[in-house]
Amino acid sequence: MPEAAALQTPAETSPMDSVFIKELVKQWRAQDTHGTWERKSDEDLLEPYILDKEKRRTIPIIGDPDPETLWRMELYYNAIGLCIERASGVMVSPMMKMSHEGFGRQILLAGRLVVLNKQLRDVHRFGFPTMEKLAEEGEKAVAAGLTMIETYPDVANYG
Repeated sequence: MPEAAALQTPAETSPMDSVFIKELVKQWRAQDTHGTWERKSDEDLLEPYILDKEKRRTIPIIGDPDPETLWRMELYYNAIGLCIERASGVMVSPMMKMSHEGFGRQILLAGRLVVLNKQLRDVHRFGFPTMEKLAEEGEKAVAAGLTMIETYPDVANYG
């Protein structure tokens, strides 16, 4: 099994070279059944994840998440799960429970092992300040999940 640190993106490379970002792009491309996004660059596809200070200010502090935001968040966590799955060889299943107000929980399961447990709040404001931060947070979640599987392989492979 590869070490979790092997997935970290070196600072001198583009965030678009990140294993996680490449998987997230694959997730988006797989959703495009009619070819609507074929001419869009990978950066343009992932642009909705980027919420700089100005964009964040335009979103109300309290609000209900729209279906597009929930879908975008679901693709984000699916990409994390698939990166963990590819690196470890252990199948990872996502589960999300969300209230209509944007509060909930996202977990990723490998066998009987919870490899990621994320409390969600203010989901209507889900995003990252930069593409680098998106890649960094995704890679960090993948590394944490891989560490859990390496630490508890019997639980992860149960089932």
